[in-house]
Amino acid sequence: MTTTAAPAKAGLGRNYWKLWSASVVSNFGDGLSAVAIPWLATAITRDPMQIALVTLATRLPWLLFSLPAGVISDRLDRRKLVASMDVARFAVMGAFAFAVLAWQSDLPTPDQIAGGTADVPENGAVLLALLYLMAFLLGMAEVLRDNTAQTLLPSIVAKERLEKANGRMWGAEVVVNNFVGPPLAGLLLGLAFALPFFVNAGTFAIAAALVFMLAGQFAPKGKVTSGRINWRTEIGEGVRWLWNHHLLRSLAFLLGAANGLNAAAMAIYVLLAQEILDLNATEFGILLSGTAIGAVLGSLVAHRVSARIGPGTSLFVSLIVLGATIGAIGLVSSPYVVYAVLVVEGFFIVLWNVITVSMRQSIIPDHLLGRVNSVYRFFGWGAISVGTLLGGVLVSTGDVWLSREWALRLPFLVAAAAHVLMVLYALPRLTNARIEAAKAQASNADGSVEP
Repeated sequence: MTTTAAPAKAGLGRNYWKLWSASVVSNFGDGLSAVAIPWLATAITRDPMQIALVTLATRLPWLLFSLPAGVISDRLDRRKLVASMDVARFAVMGAFAFAVLAWQSDLPTPDQIAGGTADVPENGAVLLALLYLMAFLLGMAEVLRDNTAQTLLPSIVAKERLEKANGRMWGAEVVVNNFVGPPLAGLLLGLAFALPFFVNAGTFAIAAALVFMLAGQFAPKGKVTSGRINWRTEIGEGVRWLWNHHLLRSLAFLLGAANGLNAAAMAIYVLLAQEILDLNATEFGILLSGTAIGAVLGSLVAHRVSARIGPGTSLFVSLIVLGATIGAIGLVSSPYVVYAVLVVEGFFIVLWNVITVSMRQSIIPDHLLGRVNSVYRFFGWGAISVGTLLGGVLVSTGDVWLSREWALRLPFLVAAAAHVLMVLYALPRLTNARIEAAKAQASNADGSVEP
């Protein structure tokens, strides 16, 4: 029998802080690429659809690979899987950084891009194709890495500390992803276009080393299947479990809708920042840091808010506020107002994530955690691919019938309107009583779910 590392009895434990550190380091790299990748795309093309396809290439693997990734997470050592995917991301990002370095002399400067005086490089089509490929390969590794990391945490932290552990991790991730990484990316881009990509590759290498240092064995517990994989049967088991769990099924639908709508707006966000908010690369990075301010506050108090007003009420309020914030971004032209809106948005994103991730980790049986989690994220993250494509289509269509400004605002306004329907759907489903009943039901030893 394979043993797993027991959750720490006091505090969060050394293993947690190693995993926390790995997550912080890799998310710092993600924060760099959040600015560097779209800014590089705008150096190659000004076509909204082609820019949206860069984001699509990163998110499409969630639609294609999340279900098989869940099966793999429930069969293999989860520590080794997470670390191996960080090694893979290091290799992909490092190779792409050298490609950017080779073409760097042909690219316009970040200031030329922001000022609208840049010429499209002659070899832009080749570099754009490499950008699509890099984004897709990174997305493939991210699917397996992130799904497995969420199944790894309950083996390290006791159930009663999951909300606190997730809050600390989400808060730190968002700080480096949105507050530290993006502004620094703007500065690095000014020095050399390839520099943020090299630094990002290094963060993946450090994260892999930290995860490999986790003490213990982290194979799934319980009814783990061995031998040849019957993909259809094992994926089907995860699908049926989630589908029969009314609460988690509703949350999966809501997450998918929210992420898809947000992706539709954010797919062309870099163009809105350049053309309407009139920001350069560094200022764009600083703008994105607004989310981190709210996220830090959310990470510190999310478990207290949930305890005070109840998890159901917290989630319902989060939906309302997130719809209002995305609508506000689509209406205003001041970067200062947008920054304030992003602070509010960051708080409620983390509140939602801390509650829902902790809920899944405590409700889903360990031997099914990878598969059920992957089905949940198939809805929640797979919708990002569809939303990203929708955002590109909306702007491209709006360019024909509307002014350029309102074409860029259109995805935000459509997303805000759709949030009203989501709130109506959530009203009878996200209640404190339903969540408490689901947690009580999770005490069943076999993890069965009543339809």
